[in-house]
Amino acid sequence: MTETIETDVVVVGGGPSGSTVATLVAQQGHRVVQLEKERFPRYQIGESLLPSTVQGICRLLGASDELEAAGFPLKRGGTFRWGANPEPWTFAFGISPKFAGTASTAYQVERMKFDQILLENARKHGVDVREEHAVTDVIEEDGRVVGVRCTDDAGVRREFRARYVVDASGNTSRIHGRVGGKRQYSEFFRNIALFGYFTGGKRMPAPTEGNILAVAFNAGWFWYIPLSDELTSVGVVLHPDELKRIQGDRASALLELIADCPMIADYLSEAERVTSGPYGEVRVRKDYSYIQEKFWRPGLVLAGDAACFIDPVFSSGVHLATYSGLLAARSLNTALGTTADVDETALFEEYELRYRQEYARFHDFLVAFYDKHSDEKSYFWKAKRVTGSAASSVESFVDLVGGGSSEERALIDAGSYLDRRDGEIDDMIWSVAEAGARIQVQAATGSTEDEQVPIRAGGLVPSPDGLHWSLPKQTAA
Repeated sequence: MTETIETDVVVVGGGPSGSTVATLVAQQGHRVVQLEKERFPRYQIGESLLPSTVQGICRLLGASDELEAAGFPLKRGGTFRWGANPEPWTFAFGISPKFAGTASTAYQVERMKFDQILLENARKHGVDVREEHAVTDVIEEDGRVVGVRCTDDAGVRREFRARYVVDASGNTSRIHGRVGGKRQYSEFFRNIALFGYFTGGKRMPAPTEGNILAVAFNAGWFWYIPLSDELTSVGVVLHPDELKRIQGDRASALLELIADCPMIADYLSEAERVTSGPYGEVRVRKDYSYIQEKFWRPGLVLAGDAACFIDPVFSSGVHLATYSGLLAARSLNTALGTTADVDETALFEEYELRYRQEYARFHDFLVAFYDKHSDEKSYFWKAKRVTGSAASSVESFVDLVGGGSSEERALIDAGSYLDRRDGEIDDMIWSVAEAGARIQVQAATGSTEDEQVPIRAGGLVPSPDGLHWSLPKQTAA
């Protein structure tokens, strides 16, 4: 007999997107079940984070202390040997007022550790986390998704019935197609990634020793990510016509490609490849960028890589995943609330519009960035054009690659939301503090508009606590 469990929200997937939406919905007192097919910790790629995730989303999740205690290397920016300039060039997140002071850093993380921190944080906030539960299908009734079917590691079958299902199970999702439509693959980004891990690799001099290093060469480009004093993630993203080079022994192919890239070869000249444990395998992943035609239908929402994926050169994967988790949580919290004054369609259209917009910023800029005949100043101006920012070109570039070009207060001023949620200041003081925060955000963005303005006519805005959608003040009045 199949066991049936009733809940408010089922989240499929234990990665950053799933743990973000699960935690932010549970924080509002809703019942949340999170189903993960594997047992954590488990291996995952995508190790370089952005300030928007570390200083924004993770603060909202209440996971900042655990991340700091993990001892991950500090990432202050990025270093590139890319474009017409034969010398490496470096940017620092602190160049932008949005990421000034303590907000100017992110982390390089071992995803086994990072993802487990977020999953355990979800448990701490009341999420019913169930590992080794593989979702096999969704349950539909009268045109609406009302739950999922799953099987655990002992072969026990269960049905979880819920008002909403969130598919945050990544690029290998089994249920993403149930929203309708197809995955649309980018014609521009059809690359292949080959990657492994090394000990004893060189480090850049302080204060850039924790930066990601990206190096272009004839066959594609390399990433070089310091994960600890000893461990380095090294991967190469190849053009499709280079596929034949990795069809044999992967480890040998990786070493041959490293030899073809002098800068990476120098950094690994005294290093050894890890050959055992979770980092001992040389892996291949299709680096195809895609976006689903639809992100939601009644009862089902796609988040993170289940909805879309973009080329990893600027480490946008976890940023997009966690940001989509925040956006989805706003829609869910508002829909589940007892005083919801916005219909379901408007709530999830707002989610989809904002997530698509953020994806499009990175996609459109990366198309321009792959013009390797330009110099860095040209890339900065292209970032300014793509984002439509009033800031300088270099600040526009840093805002984009730091995850702050959406001008979302939750990503660049999370503290103002936390103060409001925690009740640390009364309403009168909050009004003054909110005005001050608005001035600070305006100074950072170069905008004279209140942040709480919809991004389209008839759209919604974040609520004062950052965890719901609201009607704009003029509409609500």
